[in-house]
Amino acid sequence: MLSTSPRILLVTPPLTQLNTPYPATAYLTGFLRGRGYAVAQADLGIELVGRLFSEAGLRRVFAAIEAGNFALSDNARRMRRLQRSYLATIGPVMRFLQNKDLTLAARICHSRFLPEASRFDQVADLEAAFGTMGLTDQARHLATLYLEDLADLIKETVGPQFGFSRYAEHLGLTATSFDELHQALQAAPNLVDEIMLEAFAEVLGREQPEVIGFTVPFPGNLYGALRLAQYAKQQNPTIRTLMGGGYPNTELRQIREPRFFDYIDYLTLDDGEGPWLKLLEMFSCELPVDSCQESVARGELPVASSLFSADGHPAPDNQDTAFAPSAPATTNRQLATDNSPLITTFQRTFLRNPATGQVEYRNEATAADIPHAEVGTPDYDGLPLSEYLSVIEVLNPMHRLWSDGRWNKLTVAHGCYWKRCSFCDVTLDYIRRYETAPSTLLVDRIEQIVRQTGQTGFHFVDEAAPPLALRDLAIELLKRRVSITWWGNIRFEKTFTPDLCRLLAAAGCIAVSGGLEVASDRLLTLMEKGVTIAQVARVTEGFTQAGIMVHAYLMYGFPTETAQETIDSLEVVRQLFQAGIVQSGYWHRFAMTAHSPVGQNPAKYQVRQIGPDPGNFAWNDLWHDDPTGADHEQFGPGLAKALYNYMHAVALDEPLQFWFDFKVPRPTVPRQLIASALQEPGKPDAARQNLRLFWLGNAPELRLEIKQRKGRATEQAVLTFYEQAEDFELKAPPALGQWLHALLTTLAADYDTKLLLKDAARTFPAAETGLSFEALLISPPWLLLREKGLLLV
Repeated sequence: MLSTSPRILLVTPPLTQLNTPYPATAYLTGFLRGRGYAVAQADLGIELVGRLFSEAGLRRVFAAIEAGNFALSDNARRMRRLQRSYLATIGPVMRFLQNKDLTLAARICHSRFLPEASRFDQVADLEAAFGTMGLTDQARHLATLYLEDLADLIKETVGPQFGFSRYAEHLGLTATSFDELHQALQAAPNLVDEIMLEAFAEVLGREQPEVIGFTVPFPGNLYGALRLAQYAKQQNPTIRTLMGGGYPNTELRQIREPRFFDYIDYLTLDDGEGPWLKLLEMFSCELPVDSCQESVARGELPVASSLFSADGHPAPDNQDTAFAPSAPATTNRQLATDNSPLITTFQRTFLRNPATGQVEYRNEATAADIPHAEVGTPDYDGLPLSEYLSVIEVLNPMHRLWSDGRWNKLTVAHGCYWKRCSFCDVTLDYIRRYETAPSTLLVDRIEQIVRQTGQTGFHFVDEAAPPLALRDLAIELLKRRVSITWWGNIRFEKTFTPDLCRLLAAAGCIAVSGGLEVASDRLLTLMEKGVTIAQVARVTEGFTQAGIMVHAYLMYGFPTETAQETIDSLEVVRQLFQAGIVQSGYWHRFAMTAHSPVGQNPAKYQVRQIGPDPGNFAWNDLWHDDPTGADHEQFGPGLAKALYNYMHAVALDEPLQFWFDFKVPRPTVPRQLIASALQEPGKPDAARQNLRLFWLGNAPELRLEIKQRKGRATEQAVLTFYEQAEDFELKAPPALGQWLHALLTTLAADYDTKLLLKDAARTFPAAETGLSFEALLISPPWLLLREKGLLLV
């Protein structure tokens, strides 16, 4: 690395999550620091929230409301009259939500401590929702409503773009034109913008960056990123600004809007590591051009093609252009801002050609992407981990995990191993390119993150974590005795056997979310989900029996879905909750995207794309007409209401018509569909001899004792197991007891040797025990061990 590498600042713009950092900057920080770059990072979302929701911040809000000519609602007028109460309580509430003063919970719950506005009209029966012991949880929910009241006031008055987890989101939604965003950015900053920019000014003054990278995962981050980039360039026009993230990766793949590049110099697609290395190699060469060429020759910089030919016109793709002689003092910094040739190649990068003013896409680099195993460990250094807020927005157990607690984000595998679902962006790199990392490396990363953050909670953010990779990860965690709490997204596929679920639970898994989508086998086949309703039922039962909470993603409005299929899906969902094998769920309305199989071939799915018209800016969300399907829009409220009640075990026996204010068909699926699926027997152990044996318990103690029976003395083996909650004994004939003792002792001590069931069969003393191995597998001692933690995975 050349000594002239630039100072880099990575920024998460407002707003993503309140409870934990969005992981993109941490990933890139770890990767770039591992290659010697000086990198700082900042989360302007939590910086903004901390400043805005403080006594000083609220004083400014109320003063601006008093000075402004706002047409206030009754709710806003009430809050203005209660401003003294808000000013007195905001500090303690923020400290409580930051877990710095949990003793405030009793006052929040049992006294009139918090001023209450319209959000408190929605308060449910808190005792039913949280139980009599959940004082802190109740207080956290009430404190969250209090913050949302304040957010409503801000949005109604001084900050119309504001919203928790989304900032000016409407400006980025289906934004085929840049006009509305451009107009908003040309307007004077509102009060919320001003506070955001004040926080950013402090970061810029502290870090003095030469390169600023913005991650934009969602539409609600786009305005904030552009407003911050605009400010940075106003302060220092030589700063380079870069953008990447989920929103560009899905929405801006066809961008042709030159005005966007008034704010952002380089827009990169897909994983950022490779494109960033190419750009930083260009930025790093602060030497004269001839010296840079010598650096290339010495291997310190890669051989690269030029971006523009000597006459200022774009050079052909994948074609090197010789350097034209330049003035001795010309440096690569100058080359980046005029029409001189640049000595670099680009990878998946949009930029504006300074000669023509047109947007160009450059992808000359032919090297493969950085493998998942080489991207490094996320580095959270520089992020204010103690300032994040644990909030409870809605009384949904899985949504609580998303918003409550400080979860370290990590990826088990890059992309999706299934990558067939017809509604998903399977053509894009973040889904299409599937790569794994060894379990030993993943646990190394986990241990490093725990040492850095002091937090042992992990959210695995895979599109769908591979079951075998999770198995190996769980075994490695148990082998090293690394104690973490984790959850993530999966597919409800049959590889998740009850035994594998128990293994994952023993390794710290507390929850999984997965796509049931439409509970119709016809539509699941059309979606290419690769699962059936019966299979989903058995998998979710396995997780539930292991003590792992299950959240189901549900979808309505898929192409050709009829009213009958929608109601039948709700009936299946009702049965899943009635059986107690799904504990949480959420209905999503189907959306057609440009990068999904449905969006790329609508006719195959019998729908028509009806808009929006293509423009120069974003392009992903597509409007469609479904002539053979139901009127999907009308079902949304009823589905949501039914699901909310099912999650609280309410009205599970009501007819489905109860949830709708219009006539719906009766369900046609059998009332015992799920119950019947759960009664289907699984494979016996004798048919699973290629699976690995794993013992969750400790090595047992063995003693031989003489037992008198009908005047005859017989010897028996007694295995004593000392376990977490209870001890138990297993009695067996001596030969069987000694074999079991040796087997379990080996399994308890040796995690590296993969002992398959068929390997154990070869050592089984059939002659001494008088049993065949198949008979052993259905004997009481074996079944007891299987119940207590002997697994086949």
